[in-house]
Amino acid sequence: MTGIEGRQWSGRSWQLGGDKPAGLLDRLQTMLELLPGVGPKSAERIAHHLLAAPTEEVLELAEALRAVKERLRRCAVCCAPTEEERCGICQDGRRDGSVICVVEQPRDLSAFERMGTFRGLYHVLHGRLAPLEGVGPDRLTIDGLVARARGGDVREVILATNPTLEGDGTALYIAGLVAHLGLRITRLARGLPAGSVLEFANSQMLADALEGRNTF
Repeated sequence: MTGIEGRQWSGRSWQLGGDKPAGLLDRLQTMLELLPGVGPKSAERIAHHLLAAPTEEVLELAEALRAVKERLRRCAVCCAPTEEERCGICQDGRRDGSVICVVEQPRDLSAFERMGTFRGLYHVLHGRLAPLEGVGPDRLTIDGLVARARGGDVREVILATNPTLEGDGTALYIAGLVAHLGLRITRLARGLPAGSVLEFANSQMLADALEGRNTF
């Protein structure tokens, strides 16, 4: 794998500019730069913060990262990350199981939950259709969603994919799969700016879009 600014992963250790092994601090900065939204300067600041932080704090962070990769799995119902077979939302008997809100990523689910007014269930696709990037229906959890929609208890599917070209295409594809089931199929109202993503929408914007959703 080719890294950032000429850094390379040799299989066991990071190397910088050819055969010279990277130092531990340089390796840490390189790994931090791979995170979304973290540039070289931010990576350098974080690396030096971790270097100066108490050992217990840094080890706790490392343990949290390890636990997330080893213990989290997809909910057997909605595919959201969870430590148990079913996530807390799917286990909550107070939620309205007849309404499923379909989102692209777990962070989109979190955005709706912060709003605090939606009481239905969710389905996380873990992506959106993007043929040019090789992302087809088999890479998403669409089959699981269709199976839920056929279960008999669902009356509405809210297509809350992002208002982008790929998000709209994904919503259209899903609508075609469940249209014959006699369900109400809705799409979030365009209270969200075209080309934006749910992750950056504020609670009021999401509330308005949810309240004004239209039949798709």
